[in-house]
Amino acid sequence: MNENGTSPQGTPAIRTLAMPGDTNPNGDIFGGWVMSQMDLAGGITAGWRAQGRVATVGVEAMSFLKPVKVGDVVCVYTDIVREGNTSMSIKVELWALRRATLVREKVTEGIFTFVAIDENGQKRALPPVPDAALSLN
Repeated sequence: MNENGTSPQGTPAIRTLAMPGDTNPNGDIFGGWVMSQMDLAGGITAGWRAQGRVATVGVEAMSFLKPVKVGDVVCVYTDIVREGNTSMSIKVELWALRRATLVREKVTEGIFTFVAIDENGQKRALPPVPDAALSLN
């Protein structure tokens, strides 16, 4: 839990360290880097669910609540919130574990939409959920 009593929602997808090379001119971590980490995490979850290739087709309702600082450990959590025939929407939350205080703070969240694609880049149907998936959480 963090200092506000809230916890991340979803399954941990990735964790990485914010480095000096990822900063904007103000010295904070560049928003594009933050968004790319979220897309990577969502893509991992989507690829697992699709059992193959996926493509990001949309991002909605994303706002930055707090900056990420150099040295923060960035933790990204995902949760599939909608499935269609070929696509899925994944809620992605990015939290920063602050280097100096070890306090965990929510930085941003958004809904990322992915579509399952075949080897030619064409849409394909999502396969049934594997039985083993029920025990992964």
